[in-house]
Amino acid sequence: MCNGCVHKEYPDRGNTCLENGSYLMNYLGCANCHQRDFVLISNKATEDDDGEEIVTYDHVCKNCDHVIARHEYTFSVVDEYQEYTMLCMLCGKAEDSISVLPDDPRQSAPLF
Repeated sequence: MCNGCVHKEYPDRGNTCLENGSYLMNYLGCANCHQRDFVLISNKATEDDDGEEIVTYDHVCKNCDHVIARHEYTFSVVDEYQEYTMLCMLCGKAEDSISVLPDDPRQSAPLF
């Protein structure tokens, strides 16, 4: 992973978790070949570890195959919520939780 390729390391992305793709707004350009071209995804792997889906891949420079960052995305269901996390030097860090119920109990107003 290369901190010379990004504007900011692990920017806070709130609840935006990317299962694939790249956050190009944070990409300065390749520190190895000094080109600012497409970022490719390589070495993508998906594993299911005890009900948790983990997707990992590398962001690499299109021109010289320099590894810009390693991306990790996780998805799991905990109780009645879908839990998402993302950690990547390029794309940032984020987590989100969404109810699997039609009405999210955390969003409902108390009656009394």
